[in-house]
Amino acid sequence: MSKPPSFSRQISSTVSSLLAAYYAGPYVLLLRMALLAILLLSISRLGLIAWQWDRVSATGQVFDMLLQGIRADMIMICLWLLPAVLLTPCLAKTRIWLPLSYAWGLAGLILMLFMELATPSFVMQYDLRPNRLFIEYLEYPKEVFATLWGGFRVPLLLGIGLCILVGYGFARAMRVRPASVRTWPLWQLWATWPLVIVVVAMGIRSTTGHRPANPALFAITGDALVNSLVISSSYSVVFAAYNMKHEARSSEIYGSLPASRVIEEARQWPWFTGVKFDSQLPTWHQQDAVRRRERPLNLIIVLEESLGATFVESLGGLPVTPRLEALKDKGWWFEQLYATGTRSVRGIEAVVSGFMPTPAQSTVKLSRSQHNFFTLAGLLSDQGYHTEFIYGGEAHFDNMRSFFTGNGFSQVIDIDDMPNAQFVGSWGASDEDLFNHAHQHLLSLHAKQQPFFSLIFTSSNHEPFEFPDGRIDLHEEPEQTVNNAVRYADYALGEFMDKASQSPYWHNTLVLIVADHDNRAYGPSLVPVDKFHIPGLILGADIEPRRIKPIASQIDLGPTLLSLMGVSAAHPMMGRDFARDSHSPGRALIQFDDYFALLEDNHRLTILRPEKAPVAAVYDPLQKRVSLLNEPPGDTAVEKALAHALLPSILYREQKYPGRGPAMSSGTSTLSQSP
Repeated sequence: MSKPPSFSRQISSTVSSLLAAYYAGPYVLLLRMALLAILLLSISRLGLIAWQWDRVSATGQVFDMLLQGIRADMIMICLWLLPAVLLTPCLAKTRIWLPLSYAWGLAGLILMLFMELATPSFVMQYDLRPNRLFIEYLEYPKEVFATLWGGFRVPLLLGIGLCILVGYGFARAMRVRPASVRTWPLWQLWATWPLVIVVVAMGIRSTTGHRPANPALFAITGDALVNSLVISSSYSVVFAAYNMKHEARSSEIYGSLPASRVIEEARQWPWFTGVKFDSQLPTWHQQDAVRRRERPLNLIIVLEESLGATFVESLGGLPVTPRLEALKDKGWWFEQLYATGTRSVRGIEAVVSGFMPTPAQSTVKLSRSQHNFFTLAGLLSDQGYHTEFIYGGEAHFDNMRSFFTGNGFSQVIDIDDMPNAQFVGSWGASDEDLFNHAHQHLLSLHAKQQPFFSLIFTSSNHEPFEFPDGRIDLHEEPEQTVNNAVRYADYALGEFMDKASQSPYWHNTLVLIVADHDNRAYGPSLVPVDKFHIPGLILGADIEPRRIKPIASQIDLGPTLLSLMGVSAAHPMMGRDFARDSHSPGRALIQFDDYFALLEDNHRLTILRPEKAPVAAVYDPLQKRVSLLNEPPGDTAVEKALAHALLPSILYREQKYPGRGPAMSSGTSTLSQSP
């Protein structure tokens, strides 16, 4: 006679039977998808942690990362399950439910798999998981594919292969035989449905607090990359897409201040002492040029792609820009100039419009700034200048053509206007072709005695780093590396400057050479300040050599250029005129992903974080290291940083940064009191 099963075995058998019955019910495929997704995302996270072990282990938070990672994964999984769960009572009794659940669950797995496979290449470029930049680049498939094929061909092909292989495995693991799926009575479906909805909703919310969980909740270390590894790439991108719909109020993630207080704080810098601001437009003010000229100078801005201080030896970088180094002693050389962001459009926004950064997209791409938004081109065109943008690629990229033509640029010249380009790569004509075309065009404008403002934007220093052979001594092998591309970009710049300095337009032209941003922003800190350090040089006409030592921001360049050109005008730029004061302490505004940092001249940082308390830090420029301080920043420092983060969102939302302003008058701004 067989021995009866023990009580524990009976309990175990009963539980197993109940689980099997439920697992074989209408939610069977959705449950399988959830389990497979947790497995996929956990394996991916472990692989990324192993890859970045030096930085992960330094935080001492490995266990918390894994635990919080599963919690974050459940948010994304439940978000994906929600539509199917909502439809379950209506469709579970139909023939289409199983194939529909199968397709929906498999699609979610393939999407998450694709995002995880895309993560390593994105991390190598941006030192973060895919975020809003991933979405923005999807608008330009031609340029993105050319970059991937030219610079990431092996990872691309390997990723596609793995996606197909693992996807096939998921497809097999998701299969069930219709006959094995238990049919529930209709009353049982409707009775259990509210409970399932509650469970899924709580999985999405992931907290009992007054706010649902978001990526900021999982920022558990002082290293931005390590924080991003906690969540999945699909969740990071979905949250970024959600935030992009709320961009007019993007800076409110840091907190709030009354608009009057925001404006008051923004005007506190010493260079605004005695300045009268307009009563309707809070930043609109008159700037009188320090250099008085009978005829204002022409202006050329050479915006160098990704040419950060990383590549400038005298700024602590590599010795791959000898031509730029040779030029620095001929003009105003900024020793502590910082970019406002990590994208070209952010650099354009700061240099050409003097606009402060926000967590949103650059105003180059936002709808309310496509017309009647301030730019140097708009100001100078009103004073009789011919204004133009010259680019070796396709000017529609990043919405540049629309922004420029709508805001004061009378002419846009791109690859379509350069039929004789000798070398064309993935991103367009080489820097040599660009500069040669620009030089000939500037000569023709000078011959017509037409004052001009020319914005020249380079592109050779961009992955996949394509440039003509035989121009430079390679810094390293293989040829197509960033250091070689920078050396070529420097060579092309030097050749152009040699021609320009010998040209008839040189003696009445001011030239600014500045980077849009560094090539990569990375490092074991919330804000890698050293990766925002960029070169800036003003020369030409009668400019004498000078070293600008205080901390400076890209937004300071516009006011300084106008003053040196001899252009007195009213405008809304809140940058500093270094021609008037080049000695008093400065500041820089830095936007890194969702973090905003105010860097002041004592190298103290106030870092604002979304929906979390601000932190204080200090930056060591010699060691290129940001150290978080034990004590929180003071209320005064937080208010100052918050004001500078909120102001640009207010100006954009209320369209208070126009290309043309009203007559100047004194008084208090009439902005609404809620930021």
